[in-house]
Amino acid sequence: MGHDVEREALARYLEDHQLKRTKQREVILEAFLCARGHITSEELYHSIRSKNPRIGYTTVYRTMKLLVDAGLAEERHFDDGVARYEIEHAHHDHLVCTQCGKIVEFESELIERTQNEIGEHYGFRILRHRHELYGLCPACRDD
Repeated sequence: MGHDVEREALARYLEDHQLKRTKQREVILEAFLCARGHITSEELYHSIRSKNPRIGYTTVYRTMKLLVDAGLAEERHFDDGVARYEIEHAHHDHLVCTQCGKIVEFESELIERTQNEIGEHYGFRILRHRHELYGLCPACRDD
């Protein structure tokens, strides 16, 4: 399985906040860590349901909020208004297809440098940012 660090981080968070460590939370964490890309609570629920029918949607939803609070997941909102979760990792930006919903992660040193220069120009110290580009992916383009 190989997610010992994340399981320990969740256990510490639960203990620090006087919350119970449950098998359901561990199953949801494991399924989330094995998921690829950006996943909704509903998608995660459906992937868990076949092997763990006793875990309800509300439990998945609440556990994902808990994983965000614990710093193990990041909640993202794109133009469709649906909350998606991704594993908390190094900073990156997103390309989002407005037709099929495909999301591509990318990094750009030029963008990072330019936004810092813009912040400095206006006297801002940049703490964080979200950069999302919306358009059509190669599969959805007509040309």
